[in-house]
Amino acid sequence: MGFLDALLGGRGNKLKAPAPDRLFAMTTAQVTLETGLGLKHRGAAAIVFQPLGTADFQSIVKDMQELLTSSAADTGSKLETADDEFGYRWLILRDQDFEDVVVALNTVSTELQGGGYGDRLLAAVFPFEEEGKPIYFIYNFKRGSYYPFVPAPGDKARNSERELRMKAQLGGELPWEEDMARWFPLWEIPL
Repeated sequence: MGFLDALLGGRGNKLKAPAPDRLFAMTTAQVTLETGLGLKHRGAAAIVFQPLGTADFQSIVKDMQELLTSSAADTGSKLETADDEFGYRWLILRDQDFEDVVVALNTVSTELQGGGYGDRLLAAVFPFEEEGKPIYFIYNFKRGSYYPFVPAPGDKARNSERELRMKAQLGGELPWEEDMARWFPLWEIPL
């Protein structure tokens, strides 16, 4: 193993490409989540990215938002934005039609990637609930994989046992992040 291999995590640890079919895997998994596991989709989802102040990036984001707003008139979706304390922008889509939300998130990611800003994408977040408690499925664009995030009562606590059960219950429905150290919690999700 060479110096760069050691620095970058060894051989064979290449990141998966953020392929669109991986994002769309949530559409089929949603059926299992709702009918098989009794989870309810919250009628929203979000994509999180790190904005840049460049004119080119701002133009892409503006065009993307205009596209989503115009298509929202046909689909009934609502678009919101929020910036968090870490400087990330959340594009939040609200729609009871789950497929409309996934297609819209894919549009955002495709536009940013097509403009050369795919490295600015952080995650897509799909909120569900179980007995009134939130369960999030997070798609990590840099890894091309999903992981569950289940907040627990308390200050920034998570229910790791439930997260592992969610992965086991869904089996091969989603491309899972195998390295649990990369199951990063996203606190204060605006959904």
